[in-house]
Amino acid sequence: MADRLSDAEIDDHLPDNWEQDDDEIVRMYEFDDYLRGVNFAQMVGEIAEAQFHHPEIIIRYSGVEIRLTSHEDGGITDKDIEMAELIESERNA
Repeated sequence: MADRLSDAEIDDHLPDNWEQDDDEIVRMYEFDDYLRGVNFAQMVGEIAEAQFHHPEIIIRYSGVEIRLTSHEDGGITDKDIEMAELIESERNA
C-alpha cells in the first residue's frame, strides 16, 4: 500500500491542467473529433495496463476525461501523480 498524499503535497506535485476533485485527480482533454479522443483513450489504457494502475476514462464527443485515485489506499497517492505525468508526457510527445 502507498501513503495517501496531503492536499499540500497534491498541490505541489499535480501536473499542469490537472485538478483535485475530492479523492481524485482529474483532467479533461479536448479533441477536434471523436476518433482522436478514442485513440487517446486507447493510449491511456495501454499506459494503465503497463503501470497496473487504471483510471476512470470517460469519452465524450469532443473530449476525454481522466480520473485517477488509488482505491486500495483510499485516496490520491504518488501512483496517481506518476500516472498523470506519464499521460502528459505521452500526450505531448
